[in-house]
Amino acid sequence: MALAKNANHAATAPAFFSVWDLHAYYGESYIVQGVSFNVHEGEILALLGRNGAGKTSTLRALARLDDPMLTHGEIWLDHQNLHKMKAHEASRAGLALVPEDRRIIQGLTVEENLQLAQIAEPIGWSLERLYELFPRLGERRKQEGVTLSGGEQQMLAIARALARDIKVLLLDEPYEGLAPVIVDEIEKTLNIIKAQGITTVIVEQNAIRALKLADRAVILDTGTVVFDGLADEVLNNEKLRAEYLAI
Repeated sequence: MALAKNANHAATAPAFFSVWDLHAYYGESYIVQGVSFNVHEGEILALLGRNGAGKTSTLRALARLDDPMLTHGEIWLDHQNLHKMKAHEASRAGLALVPEDRRIIQGLTVEENLQLAQIAEPIGWSLERLYELFPRLGERRKQEGVTLSGGEQQMLAIARALARDIKVLLLDEPYEGLAPVIVDEIEKTLNIIKAQGITTVIVEQNAIRALKLADRAVILDTGTVVFDGLADEVLNNEKLRAEYLAI
């Protein structure tokens, strides 16, 4: 079993997205406790763990949000130093976070949500390309975004991220509350995105689905890395899953 002491075993090739010794706090609460991992270009990494393991907090720290506050560590994306950046600077550098609540803007149509993402450089996929990827959004482009179904809102949130020129997509619980058939659609989309060379880090409670999608997995427990290795290693290790994922 590839435990934390072997967490850097994947570092034989240059990492495209590298996270080193992250420490982050919510006020006095020490949440992210020395997290390190590497992701190679075009990979899908599943960031897993039980509730309260620090997964969402790690994503938020990577996206350079103010909460939690990053107090130590380094984040590198394609030779760019993100750990000294603010959230808007990290976004311009190619990092996109799709939060669990999706943050669809009330009062704007589907198309206006996408156009708003493209007001400033760097601009990513065109509206036509996004509608080709998400035909439902094209059909509903004049509909107010917040009136879409949960699955359609998730598609819109991902499309809005792709409307920017991104290198790494951070997804927080993208399958939450969605029917299996919609999850299938989201997974097909993520594989298409992967084929375009975009790197993805996915946090998901449905660990089996995430592991089947991902190339590699990192498991957190109380804010620290306890496993870093191939996704198949976790799928084939019942003891590991029972200990850290309760499945």
